[in-house]
Amino acid sequence: MTDYADIEGSIWLDGKMIPWRDAKVHFLTHGLQYAGTVFEGERAYGGRIFKLREHTDRLIEGARIMGYAIPFTAAQIDQACKDVLAANGLADGYLRPAAWRGSDKLGLSPAGASVHLAIAAWAWPSYFSPEQKMKGVRLTHSEWRRPAPDTAPVRAKASGLYQICTIAKQKAEEQGFDDALMLDYRGFLAEATGANLFLVIDGKLHTPIADCFLNGITRRTVIDLARAAGLEVVERHMDPSELALASEAFLTGTAAEITPIGEIGEHRYTPGAVCSLIIDAYHRVTHEG
Repeated sequence: MTDYADIEGSIWLDGKMIPWRDAKVHFLTHGLQYAGTVFEGERAYGGRIFKLREHTDRLIEGARIMGYAIPFTAAQIDQACKDVLAANGLADGYLRPAAWRGSDKLGLSPAGASVHLAIAAWAWPSYFSPEQKMKGVRLTHSEWRRPAPDTAPVRAKASGLYQICTIAKQKAEEQGFDDALMLDYRGFLAEATGANLFLVIDGKLHTPIADCFLNGITRRTVIDLARAAGLEVVERHMDPSELALASEAFLTGTAAEITPIGEIGEHRYTPGAVCSLIIDAYHRVTHEG
């Protein structure tokens, strides 16, 4: 098991490149105590960070939603991401920018607290193994639901929103599954614990409306790729009973990339022509530009 605190390399922290093991914060850091960190997950292919500015803009907007401003411009953050990738000698890799309030003020109201930004990069293959992708991953149903927009900052990629995802995924793995499918607060289909959901129904690509969970950057990319390939894409609220109507299903996300689903509870799927089309199209856009 990798100890991510003990890796050879460099991390960009508050404007400086420092040794990986020196990138530390105090345990009374506000972001740790109150789960106010905002972060991104980014992938680099052949030395190019895919959709870098979109990720940076979402990071900045997430911080704004959480009530603080990142003390670096989008251009500075973009350059820092590129510098971190180069400093660690990576052409293909995963990047994790994160911003948080510091330890100079504690309590629920952190007004005036310092804001910090760090960026790390490391070699990280696909979220799911090639073997899992070949046969399709297995999902169970989670008892946790995505919260309503008026109960949580659902448009921010904030650490606190991932608490229920962590619980759900750990329980799924303990039961022998790869992941868990979550419903939203109304009982409609939502997403997996860290990836968006697509279903192929009657030759059309259906995906839940992202109105209470992140409208993922990979999700938006796949919608564009599918439409460009002539597929009809339908974004709508979907009842769980519609899982029985799908012939194919897959997950999308920066970490998951395009991952076919073989099973959701009692429902079985065989990755087919649509999965292959989207996987190929996504590989082309990420690797060839």
